[in-house]
Amino acid sequence: MQRVKSAAVPTATERLPERAAVIDLDAIRHNVRHLVALAAPARLMAVVKADAYGHGVLPVARAALEAGAEWLGVAHISEALALRAAAIPVPVLAWLNTTDSDFAAAIAADIDLGCSGWELPLIALAAQQQQKTARIHLKIDTGLGRNGSTPTEWAELVARARQAEASGSVTVVGIFSHLAVADEPDRVETDEQVAAFTTAVAVAQEAGLSPMVRHLANSAGTLSRPDTHFDLVRAGLAIYGLSPFANQTSNDLGLRPAMTLRTLVSVCKDVPAGQGVSYGLNYRTTAPTTLALIPLGYADGIPRIATGGPVRVNGVTYPVVGRIAMDQMVIDLGEAALVASGSSVIGAEAVLFGPGDDDASVDEWAAAASTINYEVVTRISPRVPRVYRNV
Repeated sequence: MQRVKSAAVPTATERLPERAAVIDLDAIRHNVRHLVALAAPARLMAVVKADAYGHGVLPVARAALEAGAEWLGVAHISEALALRAAAIPVPVLAWLNTTDSDFAAAIAADIDLGCSGWELPLIALAAQQQQKTARIHLKIDTGLGRNGSTPTEWAELVARARQAEASGSVTVVGIFSHLAVADEPDRVETDEQVAAFTTAVAVAQEAGLSPMVRHLANSAGTLSRPDTHFDLVRAGLAIYGLSPFANQTSNDLGLRPAMTLRTLVSVCKDVPAGQGVSYGLNYRTTAPTTLALIPLGYADGIPRIATGGPVRVNGVTYPVVGRIAMDQMVIDLGEAALVASGSSVIGAEAVLFGPGDDDASVDEWAAAASTINYEVVTRISPRVPRVYRNV
């Protein structure tokens, strides 16, 4: 993925790539500072998996740490190793493993490992081979139904973990779980998960474990449920300035979206009434008009089904018409003979979403694609260069 550093504010002579996801690292810092204050006295883990939700893992990780995050979280060991290769020394937790995960490399690099149960003997063996003590976080499934030990197996897991601690192969640094419905703060299931988590921690402590950190809260829990904070919160979406709640905007939550997705209009042409647009010809113009071509498509990460998504050109927001193709999409400018009159918009900036008051939001694109804002930013593809402001 191409990385481009840029000035804090674009100058008149600055040329951005013809397509770019512009990332404001000051927005990342602002969001992290805000979340650190909300979570205190709990500490903050900045979740930077999936290339920092499409924003770029190394610039985001560094900005988050500068702003007060004390931990980093990723899904895969390979993601954690990339952070260590960049000489980032803080605690890093990788929590999603398979039987082929490189536990030895993780232990050698002082990476914390999530453990649902089956991993424990593999981690212990790798630690013995490395002649190091592995740092693990035991995961209890409190209701989400994904990874994590079941409550019925939990007592056995903590007993085995205590034995592994006694042998010197592991140390249980943390106990954690994950919330299922924290984006709906009044759901009783979150209360049930907090109770189940508290019980699981008590069982572990009674077995002789002394975890340094208990962590349960995601972004939604961090923002709305102080009872989920415990010792450490894991914030992902919110550090990128996006809201996890259907009825609250980023601004409502004191967050600043960090990504702007923009390109340039590449074609502009006058067409008659009845002109079909894009594959399937599902859209036809109802009157003579001008069409503009936007050179971003599903190969760039724009969902193919997001017809109607907003694109802002020259201060006006237009919906995408017709199907989104691999490399391009079309907007109908709604005015006839613009090209003939000499007012073509070829070369004008086209902004799909951004943080400005007049910009369309990531949430609007998520609605057009019948998905969530997490997916929209995370799927922006590597062929769209990232440009960094306020490095």
